[in-house]
Amino acid sequence: MSLKSLNVFSLCVFMALAPAAAADKAAAPGVPAAPGEKNEGALIMKTLVILYVADQAKSKAFYTTVLGTSPVLDVPGMTEFKFEGNFSLCLMPERGIKGLLGEKLPDPAKGNGIPRAELYMLVDDPGAYHARALKAGAVEVKPLGQMPWGDTVAYSMDPDGNVLAFGKSS
Repeated sequence: MSLKSLNVFSLCVFMALAPAAAADKAAAPGVPAAPGEKNEGALIMKTLVILYVADQAKSKAFYTTVLGTSPVLDVPGMTEFKFEGNFSLCLMPERGIKGLLGEKLPDPAKGNGIPRAELYMLVDDPGAYHARALKAGAVEVKPLGQMPWGDTVAYSMDPDGNVLAFGKSS
């Protein structure tokens, strides 16, 4: 299985885009258009989903095994796995994020082990991805089965409690 067969279906990530300042003028390229206006140009050039992790090296080893690929970037403070298109899954040690973003950010370490994100991925063989995740140390949440929306999906949790869902559309 190659990473090319992995297709990110959805991430529980919400992005708020503010309306353009002047509702009676067309939005500038790269700026969200107000309702009913045409937008010229792409809003999002690349998406990086960053998971805060307790142990960067342990999480890197886990995701290298589960995804069947090596990171494109692995330096102290950031590990990046590139997917097709302009999407990357990144791992950042939670111990440094407060220093980077400031005191207003709640301490991510206080939420460790509690599901903070779900990665829902459509893949060619969800059972094989799920088995690799379990072998790498994931905790099974729900075995492979048919979901009410039609996908066949297996759920597990990574070492930090993030939910992994490997599915296939029917």
